Amino acid sequence: METYVWDVRKYVHNLQSYPQINQIVEGYHQNELIALPTETVYGLGANAKDEQAVEKIYLAKGRPSDNPLIVHIHDKSQLDDFTQNISKETEILMDAFWPGPISFIVPYKSGFLSDRVTGGLKSVAVRMPSHVIGRAILQLTHLPIAAPSANISGRPSPTKFEHVKHDLDGRIFGIIQADDIDEGIESTVIDCTSYPFKIARPGSITAEMINKVLPYSVVDTKIDMDKPIAPGMKYKHYAPTQPVTLVEGGITKPIISSVIKDHKIAVIGPKSIESFISEEMIFIPLGNDENDIRGAHHDLYDALRIADQLTDIDHIYISGYNRNENTVALMNRIDKASGHNIKGEDEL
Repeated sequence: METYVWDVRKYVHNLQSYPQINQIVEGYHQNELIALPTETVYGLGANAKDEQAVEKIYLAKGRPSDNPLIVHIHDKSQLDDFTQNISKETEILMDAFWPGPISFIVPYKSGFLSDRVTGGLKSVAVRMPSHVIGRAILQLTHLPIAAPSANISGRPSPTKFEHVKHDLDGRIFGIIQADDIDEGIESTVIDCTSYPFKIARPGSITAEMINKVLPYSVVDTKIDMDKPIAPGMKYKHYAPTQPVTLVEGGITKPIISSVIKDHKIAVIGPKSIESFISEEMIFIPLGNDENDIRGAHHDLYDALRIADQLTDIDHIYISGYNRNENTVALMNRIDKASGHNIKGEDEL
């Protein structure tokens, strides 16, 4: 299959004038798969109303069919078509954070979307992205678009056009090329099917931020991982092909190369630890220092992909961050990338 590439970077504020915009819009209406940029990661978009279009997502990604999809919209009025009984508290949070990197799980009203979108659940995850190009596409198609990350399932999510092309070239109809993604990690997912609400997947919008808008609306409740209510909960995600080890608490002193002997090592961590990495190792930076969490979000998946493409290494170490409210989402992704293979610095 030929995969079309539409470079829309010169048309950011006037996408309607892009010469091939009709081909993109028509592609979605003909139930093709088209990768589109959002502020979090690139999404693999398809018409959420059509069973065959949604099936193509699972086939292209190699994604388990019980893993639900997030539906992307451009206007709250679209919720009337496929949701019901949305609480006033949920509406308050939608008004506060949309458009933006947060998805709301709400009661599902069947009959409008493909039931495969929900993974067999009685709820649906929905969000309104803030990315200029992504939201313009949603407006021009005026379709609810199901869009998981545009990568092979289990691999690091794509934050650059090149990531999408590497994984899905020849598998999908087209890719909308825009500038690199700002956020770098997937949206926060909040379960609003019961009150108080629960964070089903952490993201850049934290429980603290939500509780500032609506006090005591989010509680810290353990989610049953065998019964996923949100994308990214049940299966291993974000993993390179090489083994990955998380250094809990971070690397705070020079690593002696003989300590990690018989391995060719890549180390991922904040730029501030570069002096601790020996010349025999390859260093890949995440942000500036251990306090630059936004930079780490932005760089993480690209760093994992860079490490994955190094043919002369056989193990990846990631310098961990202190676990607190600000690092919940970052450490969630690092935990998953490592498969929860964790060592302390004194064990290296």
